[in-house]
Amino acid sequence: MPAAREVPVQLTVNGAARAATVPARTLLVHFLRDHLGLTGTHVGCDTTQCGACTVALDGVAVKSCTVLAAQADGHEVTTIEGLAGAPGASQPGASLPGASPPGAGADGAGGALHPVQAAFRDEHALQCGYCTPGMVMAVRQLLEDHPDPTEEQVRHALAGNICRCTGYQNIVAAALRAAGAEPAGSRPADGAPGTTEREG
Repeated sequence: MPAAREVPVQLTVNGAARAATVPARTLLVHFLRDHLGLTGTHVGCDTTQCGACTVALDGVAVKSCTVLAAQADGHEVTTIEGLAGAPGASQPGASLPGASPPGAGADGAGGALHPVQAAFRDEHALQCGYCTPGMVMAVRQLLEDHPDPTEEQVRHALAGNICRCTGYQNIVAAALRAAGAEPAGSRPADGAPGTTEREG
C-alpha cells in the first residue's frame, strides 16, 4: 500500500507563524491538536454536527473537523487559546476550558479573559466543559455579525453546537451578557438553585 502523500502547511495560528509537513488528508482539528498541541479545540463527532471543534479561519467561524489543514495553508486561524489576551480581553479571573494560563506563549496570550469567556464564567454557562470552546467561538462569531443580538438570534446561532449538560439557558444568558444585553433576572440570589430565566 503506498504511503500517504504529505504536504507542507504554513499558516498563522493565534498570531504566530506555524509550519509542519503532514499527510494530505489531515484535518485542521487534528493539525491543531496533534501537531501544534492546541487541545482546547475539541473533537466531538468528526461529522460537523456538534460544533466542539469550532475555530475562526480568517475571522470566520468554521468547524475544523471539515476543513483540511492544507486548505488552511496561507491563512489565519484563531483557536480558543487565542481569545484570552486578544483585543477586548480586559477581564481577569478564573480560566475556562481552553483558556490559556497567565504567561502563555504566542499560541495563547493568556491572563485576561475575552469578554465572551468572562460571560460564560459569570453566567455559569458550562458543566463538563467539553462543548465550551466551540460554544465560545460560535458566540464570538455571532457578536461579530450581530453586536446586539436578540435571544432568538442567539439560539439560532448556536443551533450547530451541541451541549449535553446545561440545557442551553445559561449559554444563551452568557451570549446576551457578552453583548451587553444581560437578560433580566439572569443572576440568581446567592444560594438560589436552578438555571437563569429570561423574563418576557
